[in-house]
Amino acid sequence: QVQLLESGGGLVQAGGSLRLSCAASGRTFSVYSVAWFRQAPGKEREFVAGMSQTGESTTYKDSVKGRFTISRDNAKNTVSLQMNNLKPEDTAVYYCAAGDKYYSSSHLTRYDYWGQGTQVTVSS
Repeated sequence: QVQLLESGGGLVQAGGSLRLSCAASGRTFSVYSVAWFRQAPGKEREFVAGMSQTGESTTYKDSVKGRFTISRDNAKNTVSLQMNNLKPEDTAVYYCAAGDKYYSSSHLTRYDYWGQGTQVTVSS
C-alpha cells in the first residue's frame, strides 16, 4: 500500500501560479502511475493530469493543457502539479491518486490510493 499527502494549495488571484505537491509513503512509489484530480462544489471529481510509472507518458485535461504540468521524482517519492495562469474555474479541491497500472487514466476507478485533498481557490 501507499499513503499520499498533498500540500501547496491556497488562495491566488486569476493569472497567478501554485505548485501542488504529493508525498508518498509505503510501497515503492515507482510501481504506480499517478494522477491529479479535482472536485469543485456540487460537481463530480474530474481528471486533471496523469503520468505513467516512469514518467515518459503524460496526459492532461484539455482545459489545462499549456497551463499545468505534472511531474514526479521517484527517488523522492513525490509527484507535483505546477499550475500557471490560473483561472477562477480551476477552483476546487485537488487530489493526488496512485494506481498499479503502467499508464495513467482519466477514470477514477483505475486508482487505488487517494490523498485527502488540498483546496485551491482562484479569485477573479
